[in-house]
Amino acid sequence: MFVHQVSRPHGEPLAEHFQFVQRPLEPLGERAAWVENVHFSVDPYMRECMDGDWELNEPLEGRTIGRVIRSNTPALQPGDWVFHRKGWRTFAQVEADEVRVLAPVAGVPLRAWLSVLGGTGLTAWVALTKIARLQPGESVYISSAAGGVGSAAAQFAALLGAKRIVGSTRNAEKSRTLTDRLGYTDAFVYQSGKVSAQLRDIIPEGIDVYLDNVGGEQLEAAIAAFKDYGRAALIGAVAQYSALTPPSAPYNLFDVVGKSLTLQGFLVRDYKHLQEELEEFIIPHIQSGRVVPQDTVTYGFDHIVEAFLSMLKGGNIGKAIVSIE
Repeated sequence: MFVHQVSRPHGEPLAEHFQFVQRPLEPLGERAAWVENVHFSVDPYMRECMDGDWELNEPLEGRTIGRVIRSNTPALQPGDWVFHRKGWRTFAQVEADEVRVLAPVAGVPLRAWLSVLGGTGLTAWVALTKIARLQPGESVYISSAAGGVGSAAAQFAALLGAKRIVGSTRNAEKSRTLTDRLGYTDAFVYQSGKVSAQLRDIIPEGIDVYLDNVGGEQLEAAIAAFKDYGRAALIGAVAQYSALTPPSAPYNLFDVVGKSLTLQGFLVRDYKHLQEELEEFIIPHIQSGRVVPQDTVTYGFDHIVEAFLSMLKGGNIGKAIVSIE
């Protein structure tokens, strides 16, 4: 079974933009293997893909973990767990150069390779250590703080010695979760038109680092709150992915000059070479319990569209994952 996108959204995506399609499995290629997909990642970037990157009426892509069930290549053996990007389908035919074989690690859940050890965790790691270059004793602000990247980034920032870790989120329950479970020292429920004042009230001394998952008003608030020589890692802009009108630029962009700020965007696909570095640093902390992979799991492939739409509306804490077992 596959999921196709069948039409382009105008504004918020809906279930009607997708269709489940039954298709018989094609013959197995000479150097290929059949993988039964088990864990599926649904991510904010996929909303942008819906506007043109994804072909209509074709199988979609996405980070996925599955189990090899049949193989015509010695590089992949039945029973191997593999990570690949042929998601949104129950079975995928892959070749060895399209997958990464995962070696299970004691004390580390397999789903962690879609969260803190996957693209989500690598995004947080790169943002903190390579783009914003967080230093011990500094303060960091993270928007969309209860999401996949935010939940990983707060835990990583604590390990890296951050003094204050401030997060913004959309409701009081999530705000409590940020400080109770996710490693944030401070959290607040953002209110439209008031984010700058809210951030200033929580951390009047200012921030050194900002991880921007939202854009818009929260970027504006971070610029206002920055100390001189502050650094922002621009990760995503989920607030404007489905906007019907282009967002206005932050009114205070010239403060980037006045405060000697650095605002840098990046794509995690350009940093795959840091995967081993991430695992070497984080796996011992998962095993010790200091880092806890956070995910919201929806069970059943037939609920993958529902899980995706819920994630876009903030229905998850940590990484949004769909599992069939």
